[in-house]
Amino acid sequence: MKVDAVVTADMKNIGQKASRLEASGYDGVRLSELNHDPFMPLALAAAATQKLELVTSVAVAFSRNPMSMAVLAHDLNAFSGGRFVLGLGSQVKPHVQRRFSMPWHKPAKQMQEFIEAMRAIFSCWYEGERLEFEGEYYQHTLMPSTFKPEEVGAPRPRIFLSATGPLMTQVASRVADGMIMHPFSTERYMHEVTLPAIQEGLDERGLGLKDFDLDYAPMLAVGTDDEELERAVLAVRNRIAFYGCTRAYRPVLELHGWGALQDELIELNRAHDEAAMANLITDEVLETFALIGRPEKVIDEMRRRFAGVISRTGFYSQGVSGEEWPELLGRLRGEASD
Repeated sequence: MKVDAVVTADMKNIGQKASRLEASGYDGVRLSELNHDPFMPLALAAAATQKLELVTSVAVAFSRNPMSMAVLAHDLNAFSGGRFVLGLGSQVKPHVQRRFSMPWHKPAKQMQEFIEAMRAIFSCWYEGERLEFEGEYYQHTLMPSTFKPEEVGAPRPRIFLSATGPLMTQVASRVADGMIMHPFSTERYMHEVTLPAIQEGLDERGLGLKDFDLDYAPMLAVGTDDEELERAVLAVRNRIAFYGCTRAYRPVLELHGWGALQDELIELNRAHDEAAMANLITDEVLETFALIGRPEKVIDEMRRRFAGVISRTGFYSQGVSGEEWPELLGRLRGEASD
């Protein structure tokens, strides 16, 4: 499996950091769209590297339109020589409507149409097909030659879709090249909900799981000593509590019989009592959602749970020295040691 490192949108230092990560043996870097646009920092990372893949994990689809997203994806992919992976996500209704002032429709249906529109745009640019996409939410029917990109030597940008529920998961497997599983997931949820939904969509395309990239970076509490591990465990408890407040993620909790936990977390979140929220995350919940321990132990557990199922993941530990990374990343990929 390919292994990515998470980076921040620090444009002054991202090029140097990406170069170090490439030298350490990472396959890619992933950058979320939080308080900065993810595309410009990744362009700087592309300029400083030769092989490192560049992943938005994720860029908000519904804050843009298919054409503007296609232009961004194409430009970064062409500049990097085909190393870009466009990870898309829908965000949630309040952010789309109130933060971005953009329309919100039926998210799964809208997302499928969004990606289909992008694919029609890429077919126009890369294969010279006439642009005639007319959907319910998006219409793209005009593409004069003046506005067609000239740099089409690299393959099309790959499109991954972030999904948790079965509807969006089926959209990913119907129209995307891969899927980014939300970290608020579990091994059981993957096998009982996610993989069957993926296979249903792939069956419609006549594809198998080997033809589809499943990207899953589980929540990790990794430490090279007890103090670092204790800090990491607390951070993961807080993260699980934060995600547990999101109603769209309730099915994951309910599968394990923990649906009522969300109600408690929501009440405490309204009271801004983060400490009490973290205290609700029992060791059983923690160990179900996260992998915990020293780097080697966590890596071995990741391989036990997910090898042969996921094709891309993320891994990092603060206390690991630079010279240790190539061996650890090789161990995660399952490469034989000398």
